[in-house]
Amino acid sequence: MIDISIKEDIIIRDKNIVVIGLGISGLEVSKLANYLGAKVFVSDSGSTKIINSNAMELMSIHHIACETGIHSPKIYKADMWIVSPGISKNSKIIIKARNLGIPIVSEIEFSSWFTSRPIIAVTGSNGKTTTCNLLHQMCQSIEVHSTMAGNMGIPFSEQVLNDLLKPDKNQVYILEISSFQMEFIYHFSPDIAIYTNLSIDHLDRHGSKTEYYNMKLQMSKHMNIENHIIYNGDDLELIEILKNSKSKLVPFSIQRLDTLYKVDSGKILNGENQPILNINEISIPGEHNLSNMISAATCSHLIGIKDDKISQVMKKYSGIEHRLEYVSVLKDIEFYNDSKATNIDSVIVAIKSFTKPIVLILGGKNKGADFRLLLPHIKPNHVREIISYGEAGGQINTALGDAVRSVQVSDLSSAVKKAQYLAAPGDIVLLSPGCASFDQFSNFEERGNFFKSLILGTTKA
Repeated sequence: MIDISIKEDIIIRDKNIVVIGLGISGLEVSKLANYLGAKVFVSDSGSTKIINSNAMELMSIHHIACETGIHSPKIYKADMWIVSPGISKNSKIIIKARNLGIPIVSEIEFSSWFTSRPIIAVTGSNGKTTTCNLLHQMCQSIEVHSTMAGNMGIPFSEQVLNDLLKPDKNQVYILEISSFQMEFIYHFSPDIAIYTNLSIDHLDRHGSKTEYYNMKLQMSKHMNIENHIIYNGDDLELIEILKNSKSKLVPFSIQRLDTLYKVDSGKILNGENQPILNINEISIPGEHNLSNMISAATCSHLIGIKDDKISQVMKKYSGIEHRLEYVSVLKDIEFYNDSKATNIDSVIVAIKSFTKPIVLILGGKNKGADFRLLLPHIKPNHVREIISYGEAGGQINTALGDAVRSVQVSDLSSAVKKAQYLAAPGDIVLLSPGCASFDQFSNFEERGNFFKSLILGTTKA
């Protein structure tokens, strides 16, 4: 077995490393381990087109042994496992491997062993992707070359291997971190950690609020006094959770005035109380986006980015696909794609971002959320209709009761058709599902693209 207790003493050359999962992170971490001299074997119990294609790439190009459609006994003849984020720590194969004494690490953990470049890690229940994208645009200069990776679909292992093959001394990694990626962490320690917020999510995986929060806090567990934790100073629960941290705590806020950047009188001010831009110069709506911008600005300032570059990005940033994304206007009805909203808090943020009447589309696969939390935010004069669909459709209707007019349909195509029928000129039709996509789609991107195709007429509802 590989001794992973001391990071500096870890040796993987000629060791038998099993990678569990042949998604994109499994594909790329297999290449990294292979490059570093390990004897790699990859196993995935699925056999989808993507899994089989990834297996063929590893076998034919990199000469890495793979199996699909099964986890054979061979997976237990290992010195260490690297597991996909999709594999729960409570799964049967994980429990058996642990009983056999096999060390198990995540792709994020493994990749971090083989780079000395600065790491900025961003987590939270909402706003991670937007904050990462803002940071990435801000942190492009002669002295800083940022690269994004992590939960956004770009494996950290891929970027680490790229840097090993073609080193860049100015490289800075910006990682979006999910709670799933933190289940098998031992040494991972970013130079800067950003906590955008915390709210209950993924109870279907983690089982309880406490366990979910613990996974989020894993990200900063091994940080020291030389490191910075940038956190949402408007999130009272987050303030309490982080108060005993060993690292330097740096709050950001859109309400407080004791922060590096502050919002006051319609302006964003820097630490010297000098305005860097007017709020009305920002092109994307919502207080949540303003908060994300302030968090990214705070981090950028700490690594030496100037205010003029920070304000330039704030003015030009137009948002990310599938997050409150404007799609089109048809018959004076505006359509917005918020497919990335997979929890209740995201739906609340989306509702608050608009003042026009909303026809809201909710549904998909419930992750353990309580839809009654929406009740204070769905005033009939604002959210006029709710259309629920998919596996969670019945739960949504039951939870919301008579608080707002609602209708349940079978699938997203039917939901869009019904929304187009019910919406009046001047309304907004908002897809903000509050659920995972896995009842009908492989991910939220596929769901969002399908929604857009329905609106734009490339697919018929």
